[in-house]
Amino acid sequence: MKSIIFTGLSAAAVACACFALPAQAAGEAKNVIFFLGDGMGPTTVTASRIYKYGETGKLNMESLKRTARVKTYSNDAQTTDSAPSMSAYMTGVKMNNEVISMSADTKASDSTGKAYVTSAGDSTCPGGNGTPVATVLELAKAAGKSVGAVTTTRATHATPAATYSHVCHRDGENNIAAQAAPGNAAYNTALKDGLDVLLGGGRRQFLPSAAGGKRTDGVDLTTQFPGYTYVTTGTALKTVDPAATNKLLGLFNMDHLNYELDRVKSNIDEPSLADMTEKAIRILQKNGNGYFLMVEGGRIDHALHGTNAKRALEDTIAFDDAIKRALSMVDLSNTMIVVTADHDHTMTINGYSHRGNPILGTVTDIKTKQPATAADGLPYTTLVFGNGGSPRKTPRDNPALVDTTADGYLQEVGVNLGAPGSETHGGGDVMLFSTGPGNAALKGTIDNTKVFGVVKSALGL
Repeated sequence: MKSIIFTGLSAAAVACACFALPAQAAGEAKNVIFFLGDGMGPTTVTASRIYKYGETGKLNMESLKRTARVKTYSNDAQTTDSAPSMSAYMTGVKMNNEVISMSADTKASDSTGKAYVTSAGDSTCPGGNGTPVATVLELAKAAGKSVGAVTTTRATHATPAATYSHVCHRDGENNIAAQAAPGNAAYNTALKDGLDVLLGGGRRQFLPSAAGGKRTDGVDLTTQFPGYTYVTTGTALKTVDPAATNKLLGLFNMDHLNYELDRVKSNIDEPSLADMTEKAIRILQKNGNGYFLMVEGGRIDHALHGTNAKRALEDTIAFDDAIKRALSMVDLSNTMIVVTADHDHTMTINGYSHRGNPILGTVTDIKTKQPATAADGLPYTTLVFGNGGSPRKTPRDNPALVDTTADGYLQEVGVNLGAPGSETHGGGDVMLFSTGPGNAALKGTIDNTKVFGVVKSALGL
């Protein structure tokens, strides 16, 4: 595997203040928990609310004090991918699609369009291709705070990676894993002794190929976390005593964690996002200087790419449950909570169904409450996607003849992109909810880079 050595961020990068915020806001928050629902656009939030609580209900995230709309475009794209959008939140810098926490001039591919990464997940970023940019997690660590990242995806996937690593292409996950390991001598990041808590999937990026992993350098990175408690199952996580644990690494799947619907129905020995969040908070809050924690509901995005609305909604509710758990544990007089998304998707809510109609059902006529029909005379579902890999036929299958609330039902799409899982992100603004000290500027319509400045200032970094 080609090595990429980071010798740390420059003093100027660490000290950079990217936004001039009111002086009285600085240092108001001792702790920050940053919740990121991957792909959780406004329609997903609304549909999840109706799915779980009905039209008049409220998600836990919707109970937070302040709301905003966030613009998510990247440095080179109208519609972002997760890498530059999360990196913008974490660094305050707009970067190109597929780039993780690097300067704006960093390229993910060469002039021919060939990505700077191998199929095995090894980065091939050339020297001089951009420079690392300090993340809020790294700044918090440098200030003596404890830091953590929790996700339902691989721990090396774009969103968690943007909090602690720097690479020109998001698919260089072997290199990202190496940057997470504090005992790996090939890397020297701004994290010094590493993240205090790292929980998620992606064990394959930490294990050599001989052990069933994807690493080509032969290194077992799970041995490069000195002083850490290391767990691989939900049962093992439950036995971890936060009072006796200062460092925790949990890798609960070789790949991503299972969807919440499948984890529960099949009784899979993986932790819930709420349980991971609670364990992380209990460990991090022991630091008298405070902490920064990022929590991602990452599989919302994957279900949406697959046009599988039910799994997307179930994972959104699991994400919301993690927010509820956190709110029950923290002191909002010293802890800022931020909940947002990195980008939208193309799912929308269709028709004029009567109140109380199942969000996963077919559209009804508001007057008769009978199925509404399209021009072809067939019913149509409430949730549809603008594009995706649709299995539907022409003429359409009749939705009235199938169970549209089934776990594996795939919604209809407007533009058939052919391949399963091919539905694209949407370019619309996303929602942001926040509460706690220092969040006054999180209102109106703001750029994702501004969120970094608000969080950074609130922590007094």
